[in-house]
Amino acid sequence: MTDVPTGRQQVGVPAMGLVVLVGVSGSGKSTFARHHFKPTEVVSSDFCRGLVADDENDQSATPDAFDVLHYIVGTRLRRGLLTVVDATNVQQAARAALVKLARSHDVLVDAIVLDVPEPVAVERNRQRPEREFGAHVVSRQHRDLRQSLRRLNKEGFRRVHVLRGADRIDAAEIVRERPWNDRRDVHGPFDIIGDVHGCASELRTLLTELGWKIEYDGSAAVDATHPEGRQAAFVGDLVDRGPDTPGVLRLVMGMVASGNALCVSGNHEAKLLRALRGSKVSVSHGLAESLAQLDSEPEEFRSRAYAFMDGLVSHYVLDDGKLVVAHAGLKESYHGRSSGRVRSFALYGDTTGETDEYGLPVRYPWAQEYRGRAVVVYGHTPVPAAEWINNTICLDTGVVFGGALTALRYPEREIVSVPAEQQWYEPVRPLAPATADREASVLRIGDVAGTRWLETTHAGKVKIPEENAAAALEIMSRFAVDPRWLVYLPPTMSPVATATTEGFLERPEQAFEEYAGWGVSRVVCEEKHMGSRAVAVIAKDADAAERRFGVGDGTTGVVYTRTGRPFFTDTTELVDRLRDTAGPLFESLDTDWLALDCELLPWSAKAEDLIKAQYASVGAAARGALPEALDVLERAAARGLDVGGLLDKSRRRLKNAGAFRDAYAAYVRPTDGLEGVTLAPFQILACEGRALALTESHEWHLAELAKLEGDLITPTRHRFVDLASGDERDAATRWWLDLTADGGEGMVVKPAHLVEGRVQPGIKVRGREYLRIIYGPDYTDSLDVLRGRHLGKKRQLAQREHGLGLEALTAFVGHEPLWKVHQSVFAVLALESEPVDPRL
Repeated sequence: MTDVPTGRQQVGVPAMGLVVLVGVSGSGKSTFARHHFKPTEVVSSDFCRGLVADDENDQSATPDAFDVLHYIVGTRLRRGLLTVVDATNVQQAARAALVKLARSHDVLVDAIVLDVPEPVAVERNRQRPEREFGAHVVSRQHRDLRQSLRRLNKEGFRRVHVLRGADRIDAAEIVRERPWNDRRDVHGPFDIIGDVHGCASELRTLLTELGWKIEYDGSAAVDATHPEGRQAAFVGDLVDRGPDTPGVLRLVMGMVASGNALCVSGNHEAKLLRALRGSKVSVSHGLAESLAQLDSEPEEFRSRAYAFMDGLVSHYVLDDGKLVVAHAGLKESYHGRSSGRVRSFALYGDTTGETDEYGLPVRYPWAQEYRGRAVVVYGHTPVPAAEWINNTICLDTGVVFGGALTALRYPEREIVSVPAEQQWYEPVRPLAPATADREASVLRIGDVAGTRWLETTHAGKVKIPEENAAAALEIMSRFAVDPRWLVYLPPTMSPVATATTEGFLERPEQAFEEYAGWGVSRVVCEEKHMGSRAVAVIAKDADAAERRFGVGDGTTGVVYTRTGRPFFTDTTELVDRLRDTAGPLFESLDTDWLALDCELLPWSAKAEDLIKAQYASVGAAARGALPEALDVLERAAARGLDVGGLLDKSRRRLKNAGAFRDAYAAYVRPTDGLEGVTLAPFQILACEGRALALTESHEWHLAELAKLEGDLITPTRHRFVDLASGDERDAATRWWLDLTADGGEGMVVKPAHLVEGRVQPGIKVRGREYLRIIYGPDYTDSLDVLRGRHLGKKRQLAQREHGLGLEALTAFVGHEPLWKVHQSVFAVLALESEPVDPRL
């Protein structure tokens, strides 16, 4: 218990945790809370009584009021918010419930006692007419407070601050203290080093490999600095088993003292500390070696080593919360928290309660269920090689057992290892991979079910309604390709603004004007192939497919539709041909895998059934029925009946029906299996280490894709337009007219170079005759109605889906867990899906 004396006015409270105000009615708790804390941080028992009874003084509502208070406090603590409880809290049971609540959320809890003389409190209550209780109530609370002061320190509070008298209460200044593990302001870059276990020579070798300059005092390494200002972070277990625990401690202690490193505690440091204190511990698992080596060191060094290990925290939260370092890992709900069970998890991990055939505890596979946004780097359980699992990575690669000492360069995510000089210690059990389950990072229903909000970098905050998610789940779970290849889905594309030219619904002039208005100076006009949108993901060989996609069955790629379905029952031949054709790209981009955005031609290769059922039937019916109707009308006119208007309309309809048939027939050509099928790539989405859709201009993409040759490839014709040049605009419009007159669908207009801001990524400008397929044979008779179409919703959807696609590519290229990639992929599919009742 800390009395805050005159002259010492600062009162430190946890920045994330619970503050319990303790004092009799009239001691000034509410005034104190208003003065020192935000209104949203204070939860008052009086306010909660008012919520449940419309009367803050209705004591009969107290049980319900405290139910509400505990719920609000618990919710805030779960969300990591500082919370202050404004209630008398003079009885031990009331405080115990709050301490228990804080512990259940693994946060620190402080008590601030406002101790004023009883007469002062009585007089203050007398001046408050809404208070109906007498002085005897204050007297009883005062007695409870006097009794409480004798035992507050034993009730589980981190600190108890006692402010005696009104002067000291008024003079107090609240200071918010960050937890020791909160180093969000430290951004690195970091070299995070796995379990060293007394292997001092290998540690020096690894640091040298990482570019560190080691400083020596005589023959002893005492510090290390990095010329690029990098900072080291050690995951614990510096000691035991290896040949030189003092050498490791001396170097790491020096690096931490100079600010060049951070270090968390491992379970071996914790056990060594207990042994050095004289506690009874089992001298096993390498502890004997450490004790013997430390015995030969001077007392001054042993004292420093003891103080260093005693001061190690359980984990660090770094880089704005994007990185967590803990010895045995840490599930997301424990990040930045402070409690015994958090420290236990960080040092020892979680176990199933079982033991394996070697008598060692079976570790619970928490990493396979991890869905946190922070990268968690840990050690503790040795593995043959560091492997990413759901944004977590274990760096203990068993150097002391003859394996390797491993570091992770962050944020680069580069793994650097040096081999052990020899096997220093015989392992109890063989090293096993961190997981044998490659499906650990695949999307699970809990990642997408229900209404969800996705926080993204490239699309902002995107809502996925439950009814759309249900429809997408049906497609994804039943029809999609192997999810390991499904790294991207293409977005919808917005039409151009309505044209004003007579007889046209869409023309290029409007696209040029829109982009100019958005500040774009140069655009590319790409031929819009009338095919089926296709995404091709291909690996250079089977080894690359297994390394990068985890596909070990010999498959080297897949070509899928814009809804993630395979184009054909077996795409092996198509993938093989594309892989052979893409050789120049593999070489020029120095990659062993590619993701391409394409059109698969002809349209009829995939949509033949759709063409027959939806288009050919309409065309056949119209061309069969309308001539008969015309014959009847012409005979009626010959007899003098007034059917001229109907006759003219029927003639137009017959002409339109012929144009409709010609429009869809232009995209039908015979194919036999893959014979006659071609691909028209227009963008290189990504390759190893690069999300090219995000970093390169369309000019670059088209130049690279021009390297592809052969019967499989249909080039994408295009032209660039300087929007300041009227001549170039006119030439592009004439080119569009020629394309569409020859039966082409039209073109897509895109910014030629990368642009920032809310600019449409692409605008489609479709030809007059092609639009009959979309709007029906007679749409040209309804242009006035169609010109009233609203494009705002379509354009917002196009931008969101485009951003989500970039989000998925960025995540995959950055080696994020597959479930995170798939959340964005799934979101695109959900936004495109017709909503269904999720109960079905």
